[in-house]
Amino acid sequence: MTELLERIDRLNEIGIALSAETDTPKLLELIMMGAKSLTHADGGSMYFLKDGMLSFEIISNDSLGIQMGGTSGSQITFPAIPLLVDGKENHANVVTHCVLSGKTINIADAYNEDGFDFTGTRKFDSKTGYRTQSMLTFPLKDHEQEIIGVLQLINARDPHSGEVVVFSKIEQQLAESLASQAAVALTQRRLITELRELFESFIRMIASAIDDKSPYTGGHCRRIPVLTMMLAEATHRTEQGPLGDFKIDEQDRYELETAAWLHDCGKVVTPEYVMDKATKLETIYDRINTLETRFEVLRRDAEIDYLRSCASGELDAAAKRLLEANYRQHCARLNDDLEFLRNANIGGEYMSDEDIERVEALAKLQWTDAQGEPRPLLTEDEAMNLCVKRGTLNDEERDVINNHIVATIKMLESLPFPRNLQNVPEYAGGHHEKMDGSGYPRGLKRGEMSVQARIMAIADIFEALTASDRPYKKGKKLSECLRIMGRMKQEQHIDPDLFDIFIRERVYLDYAEEFLDPDQIDEIDETAIPGYPA
Repeated sequence: MTELLERIDRLNEIGIALSAETDTPKLLELIMMGAKSLTHADGGSMYFLKDGMLSFEIISNDSLGIQMGGTSGSQITFPAIPLLVDGKENHANVVTHCVLSGKTINIADAYNEDGFDFTGTRKFDSKTGYRTQSMLTFPLKDHEQEIIGVLQLINARDPHSGEVVVFSKIEQQLAESLASQAAVALTQRRLITELRELFESFIRMIASAIDDKSPYTGGHCRRIPVLTMMLAEATHRTEQGPLGDFKIDEQDRYELETAAWLHDCGKVVTPEYVMDKATKLETIYDRINTLETRFEVLRRDAEIDYLRSCASGELDAAAKRLLEANYRQHCARLNDDLEFLRNANIGGEYMSDEDIERVEALAKLQWTDAQGEPRPLLTEDEAMNLCVKRGTLNDEERDVINNHIVATIKMLESLPFPRNLQNVPEYAGGHHEKMDGSGYPRGLKRGEMSVQARIMAIADIFEALTASDRPYKKGKKLSECLRIMGRMKQEQHIDPDLFDIFIRERVYLDYAEEFLDPDQIDEIDETAIPGYPA
């Protein structure tokens, strides 16, 4: 009775351990070791059922010193066992019969048992010098009584004499009780794993959909998680400076990477005509073509006036030469103005005040339409768009783009994230904030942001500077990107300590070698980077 109570206590301990274990290989090993302990078995095997096949998951034998599967690091090479052979149920094998019948099979001596084919067992024994005798084989059933696998124990030993004996009724009942708990634990672990895989696939699908939405952001949502984790790991490794105490564990890594994948999910509501605006005058089409037509009208009007004057017969040779010179000078000026507007339409990092004044001056010129009505060379909307200082988006369109982060925060805050992912909205929602509070959407300052959110801000900026798939620019050289970010550090736009780690740990170079075109990777003089070292 005392021994039985001890076994029941042991069963309870194993059950508690099973419910707490989250690592599947360790869980399998815990089940096997627990079953052997409860029944005094010398060995055992566990099988999982999938697609009509029983595959080995763990093998253990104390006498032979065999440990395969689980956490052993030793791979199991034995082939899976089919439930059907030539279209018929395979009842010749003990483990498949266990699945097909759903019953526990308790065998006193495998060599003297009728009804099963033990050819494989005898071969194994002959090869290893082992003697397989007693067997206890029972199905693993989940909470819905569906069989998910089989656990087979070999050679029960008398705890006092050490002799191989038959598995007793009590040992069978204890093993079946353990099997019930084990199946539930395995099913729970499998469901958690499957849900996690579904969740991860879902967020990657969202990221891919956003990248695929625009040819100019393709790959952005896939690159940001990589760069974010590179900087996070570098920060984790550092032992010096204000961030020397920053450490992350596996759960922290999973949470941050999830946030990185979802950081731009709000772009699903951003119109394509804004995301894909490759030039300043682009709407449904690039209106620079319309301007070219107006300039062509101006050139033809000038040509007509010139030819009419020449044909009037009122001009002498000197006057004609002067008229021709003025005509050609006028056409050259029109060509120069048009080329200027073409370049202004492309957009870039900066447009000078002089260029803006020139656009405004050209907007005051006129051309004559088909009805003979004078029209401004540039409409107010065209002039306004051509005077955009940075990029291709006007203020209204910039607000639409900026709204994606507001949408991201709303979307993420509406999701019932589990406790281990509760910081995802904060991490993802802060990547456009600046350390001086001039960022958006909340105008947070450095002290109001987590280190993780500040890491994502640097990753987002560096990826954008180096990206070669933006609508208004080519990917910049590595040295230029670092100079720009150095100035951003000086202006308190990015975290200075994280930027120092970004440079010191060569995170920029690791990323560049993996994602940038070779011609973007130029020689870096770190002493020439503004603000570095501090």
